Amino acid sequence: MNLGDISMAIMAIAIILMMVIPMPSAVLDLLLVFNITFALIILLISMNTERPLDFSVFPSLLLVATMMRLSLNISSTRLILLNGYAGKVIEAFGNFVVKGNPLVGFIIFTIIVIIQFIVITKGAERVAEVAARFTLDAMPGKQMSIDADLNAGIISESEAQKRRLDIQREADFYGAMDGASKFVKGDAIAGIIITIINIVGGLITGMVFQGQDFAEALNRYALLTVGDGLVSQIPALLISTATGIIVTKAASTGHLGHDLMRQLTSYPKLLLISAGALALFAIIPGLPFVPFMALAGALGYMGLTLDRASKQKEEEVEQQEKERELDEMRKPENIYSLLQVDPIEVEFGYNIIPLADTNQGGDLLDRVVMIRRQCALDLGLVVPMVRLRDNIQLNPNEYLIKIKGVEAARGELRTDSFLVMNPTGGPIEIDGIETREPAFGLQARWISSDKKEQAELKGYTIVDASSVLATHLTEVIKQYAHELLGRQEVNNLLDNLKNQYPALVDEVVPKIITVGELQKVLSNLLRENVPIRDMVTILETLGDYGALTKDTDMLTEYVRQRLKRVITERFVVERSAKVITLDSHVEDLILDSIRQSEQGSYLAIEPSSVHKIRNSLAKLINNLSMRGIAPIVLTSPMVRMYFRKLIEDHFSFVPVISYNELEASVEVQSVGMVTLSEN
Repeated sequence: MNLGDISMAIMAIAIILMMVIPMPSAVLDLLLVFNITFALIILLISMNTERPLDFSVFPSLLLVATMMRLSLNISSTRLILLNGYAGKVIEAFGNFVVKGNPLVGFIIFTIIVIIQFIVITKGAERVAEVAARFTLDAMPGKQMSIDADLNAGIISESEAQKRRLDIQREADFYGAMDGASKFVKGDAIAGIIITIINIVGGLITGMVFQGQDFAEALNRYALLTVGDGLVSQIPALLISTATGIIVTKAASTGHLGHDLMRQLTSYPKLLLISAGALALFAIIPGLPFVPFMALAGALGYMGLTLDRASKQKEEEVEQQEKERELDEMRKPENIYSLLQVDPIEVEFGYNIIPLADTNQGGDLLDRVVMIRRQCALDLGLVVPMVRLRDNIQLNPNEYLIKIKGVEAARGELRTDSFLVMNPTGGPIEIDGIETREPAFGLQARWISSDKKEQAELKGYTIVDASSVLATHLTEVIKQYAHELLGRQEVNNLLDNLKNQYPALVDEVVPKIITVGELQKVLSNLLRENVPIRDMVTILETLGDYGALTKDTDMLTEYVRQRLKRVITERFVVERSAKVITLDSHVEDLILDSIRQSEQGSYLAIEPSSVHKIRNSLAKLINNLSMRGIAPIVLTSPMVRMYFRKLIEDHFSFVPVISYNELEASVEVQSVGMVTLSEN
């Protein structure tokens, strides 16, 4: 045992002994002074503690202090009743503090008890109760936050353990304070009861055993009792105050005195206003001029001094910030920050800014969140964060969508209007501003809000400005999804998949294929609008064929054939496919033109033949579009990939599917054939 343990053991024994063994008045004087000093030390420590946990022994110390005061009460009561004298400390409090008047002393004692019991102790008890409840409720969230930081590598294992221990200690502390505050409450009640008992007992002792009259007994014993009560209640008041300071210190990060001065002097102008108010009170007839004016002068001087100091500090901080920015600009490594390119950017003209401002009722930020969620569900792609910024170089109603710093699309919006379209494709018979829907290029009109009801009656499609932009952004993301999927994004997808299928990921990547090869396969799928949500099937297919070939284009074809159900569901409507087929001469030409190289296979077709094929396909698509048919190009498995490459620059929106990528239950109807003929 160390010295502290021995001291606490001796103190505990002494407290018990004081209750049963009479002690000399001189020893009682010493212990009463020690009690006051002990309470004062506790108060000062609580005021200068930065965190409640720094004084975690306080609940136990509260019990010890309460027991020591009660023991001293018992000892002093014994001396008062037996000897009519309990030492110089109690006598001094009875004679000097209250000028020998028992009634005044009793009133002061009662006021102190009321302050301690009703004001301080009651409030501290409630604060401790609420703090304990909220601390316990917040524990799971704090634990999850620590685990998240640990998994992200932000903190080490030892730091995580330390934080968990602090959370547990904090919960234990506030729980203990919730119970320990009852000690203070009980002490206040006990002080009142002991004082009443001492007065009654003193009267009986003086009148019955010592033959004193009522007035003499009351004056003698009541005075000593009140002195005893004051001596005990002053330390109790100090400790009650310390309790309140400790439990209300959760939001503070420094010493009480420092925080108090810093926060009270943070607003010099308010001090000047207070000084002005006091000066007005000073000139009101009947009110004392000197106190109000003196305090007004002091506050005014303090406010002016602090205001000048605040302005000077702001200037110094501003100058330091400018110097720091200049120093940062001089550092060569900061040039690298200029090389950062955002994956997706949306720039606005100043009239469109309210769409992205939540304070003005804009919901574009919420729509961006939904777009990312929709793309994840639709394509299996985790869309990067979308950067929203204003651009004064754009027209007021214009917006610009960039992919990796390069313009991908732009359009115009009218935030005070609605965009209407005729779903039948016919003319729009309503007054408005002619335009085209930016995502699909459909004929449309901007109409004012008062014409919205008229448009609804005509059966037109009505879209607000925010929805127009959100739709356009969604289509652009789908169009460039293959560019947004990099190696890092693929690695993130693998990490997520590994949580459920660790054996599959470990077997395929990187033993059979690399992350780079997987990224190329996934990009090929996204380029043709094929979802990559089914990563399990994709990896299993690559695991089966990855050892046979490293040609990512061929691996993509194998994956597509495994994803036939997904492809069928995505491109075939109601199990009936209207398809454009290839003439046998076209397929033979493509097969004969395939050339192999170290980098993979490619087509070597004469430009004239390419021109004929594209013209033939263009005519078919135009004719079918006029009939409201969105065709699919159906080819043999060996030809599909090369025909897609042949037309993707001009007809990227046309799906090219092989026979092996359609389910057997699909009804196929040929609506045209691509030929080499000029007609």
